[in-house]
Amino acid sequence: MPEVLKIDPENPDPSIIKAAVQILREGGVIAYPTETFYGLGADGFKDNAIEKIFLIKGRHKKSPIPVIIGEMNDLRDLVREIPEGALHLMNTFWPGALTLVFAASRNIQPRLTAGTGKLGIRISSHPIATALAKAHGHPITSTSANLSGARECTSAEEVITCMGERIDAVIDGGLTPGGSGSTIVDITAHPPLILREGVIPGSLIFHALENR
Repeated sequence: MPEVLKIDPENPDPSIIKAAVQILREGGVIAYPTETFYGLGADGFKDNAIEKIFLIKGRHKKSPIPVIIGEMNDLRDLVREIPEGALHLMNTFWPGALTLVFAASRNIQPRLTAGTGKLGIRISSHPIATALAKAHGHPITSTSANLSGARECTSAEEVITCMGERIDAVIDGGLTPGGSGSTIVDITAHPPLILREGVIPGSLIFHALENR
């Protein structure tokens, strides 16, 4: 069974976050709560750790893996440019359930982008996910913690049932809201293209872009 790191979702214990970060730095894979579902986390700069995500989920090799970051300044080393529209959406909806797809910088592992040259990024509004990303200082994968095609998990117990010994640890932060995933917007397209409508309605995205 994976190690279970139980934590208060409203006031994350820094020592538990530190333990989780150490697992990431050693190339391990953890599950952690977000504002939608539990995510599957690995160090976005470690190719072997990213490969584990594909193997664990049975994910198609041509499917990119999105990441979370701790703060906006972390974007600088991850993307080629930040379009004006992206900056406005970030200021409007981050932290939150909006994944923006940027042109990836040369620092990004091709496995993460699945060869597309694009990377989905967001800052989570969940205290645990945010604390984890800030403490780690590197992008953390944020694909849902489930087998590809299976239902997303909203609790640590569901993650353990689904993932079993495939992962190294689960940060148990209680139930997550579930429902829809993050809304995904390709900011490299002109005009920006909604790839998946999730928690944030497309109408709000377009309204924000039109009124910037």
